[in-house]
Amino acid sequence: MKNALIIIGVVLILFARSPSQAYAEGSWRDKAVNIFKNLNKGSEGKILKEPNFAEIGEAFKQALRIGTENVVRNIGTMDGFNADPSIHIPLPKELNTIKTMLSKIGMSQLADDLELKLNRAAESATSKAKNLFLQAITDMTFEDIKNVYEGPDNSATKYFKSKMSRPLKKEMQPIVEDTLSQVGAIKAYDKFVGQYKTLPFVPDVKADLTEHVIQKGVEGIFYYIAKEEASIRKNPAKQTTALLKKVFGVK
Repeated sequence: MKNALIIIGVVLILFARSPSQAYAEGSWRDKAVNIFKNLNKGSEGKILKEPNFAEIGEAFKQALRIGTENVVRNIGTMDGFNADPSIHIPLPKELNTIKTMLSKIGMSQLADDLELKLNRAAESATSKAKNLFLQAITDMTFEDIKNVYEGPDNSATKYFKSKMSRPLKKEMQPIVEDTLSQVGAIKAYDKFVGQYKTLPFVPDVKADLTEHVIQKGVEGIFYYIAKEEASIRKNPAKQTTALLKKVFGVK
């Protein structure tokens, strides 16, 4: 009876996916198949001690934690945003007019300087996001995990977005505001707009730098969270914690 329950549980958690989906070698499906094969077999006829429900769920959470930490570590550092064309933060579109006008008079460096400082603010704020993600992962239930597997390949990322977008933006706001000031973005903005206003017959232009950096920063975080999720789905066994070794058979 116990073994039957284990099989049912693993099926629900690990196999609740479309039959048409392909799985790479070392995938969740392959590892679960091995669990089934070895459920009642062991060397010299001994019953093997297989992962229980809690361990399988916790292994999944560990993989997500490691992925999240990788993302925060990689983009929450110098040039994490600025040097990455996938998540680089441009000037707010409201400032494109100013950028164009100043470029015509040889002062495009003002726009470049401001843009750099916006990316620096996002890099600084991202490092503070890790604890929010870790708490969201801790709060995941078995039902959440099952729903992730029943959903599309970015369903874990969607789960995070639904749980975290608002608190993440709230957490980042004071950090971005402080960082914009610390890195000189406010002064750069004032200089940028001030120089523009010296030109004749130009319309008034304003932009909310804090909101812009927060929105683009959150988009950048989730962009790479989605990539980590895809990597975890393809081969969670690449992780090397003791529990992942037990559940996924990492050698």
